[in-house]
Amino acid sequence: MKTKALLLALTTTAFAFGAKAQETTTFGLRAGVNFQNINGKEFNGDDTENKLKTGFHVGVNAEIPIASEFYLQPGVLFTTKGAKSKDDDDIKVNLSYIEVPINFLYKPALGTGKLLLGIGPYIAFAVGGKASDEDGEESDFKFKNEVSAAEYLQDPYARRIDAGGNFLVGYEFSNKFSAQLNAQLGMLKINPEIEGVSNDETKYKNTGFGISLGYRF
Repeated sequence: MKTKALLLALTTTAFAFGAKAQETTTFGLRAGVNFQNINGKEFNGDDTENKLKTGFHVGVNAEIPIASEFYLQPGVLFTTKGAKSKDDDDIKVNLSYIEVPINFLYKPALGTGKLLLGIGPYIAFAVGGKASDEDGEESDFKFKNEVSAAEYLQDPYARRIDAGGNFLVGYEFSNKFSAQLNAQLGMLKINPEIEGVSNDETKYKNTGFGISLGYRF
């Protein structure tokens, strides 16, 4: 009896590994619209008062099977972030990043397709940006972790590195097309330190959400 039970267990295990081996890493495209803001504290400690700015994202990802219905989903995106002034649409910040999200993804079957639930960290590297004033004149961003007071007053500055967490929920159809809602919370401040200023409470962080369409190969 024990021998039969052992053989049954071995057979079941072998079948499970065989089924798992049939799952392979897949690749996909993803693109969509961003609704971004910059939240945090101003120099005097007051909360920032900005409003959402529309941007976009586009990139690729992979889905690596790690267990039944569970995947690791790393990706690379080009994404735009920033904010508008609450009182003047001409005053705005536009920042462009190369972003690497790494999501832990749950994809259970639902109807003829699959539900998408994901959570994970991201890290992003700023590659450019512009700030516009009330007259609509634009200045290019420069990137440093620490600046002098003179530099800070003359040009817009930001840190190169942004990082935080993201969450997604969506649906993948049977034809491999998908739609998802993304939310993102920056955890690193993106503004540089100002040399010699000890009472600066400024903390700017990227936050936002977006809608993506995707396709898996």
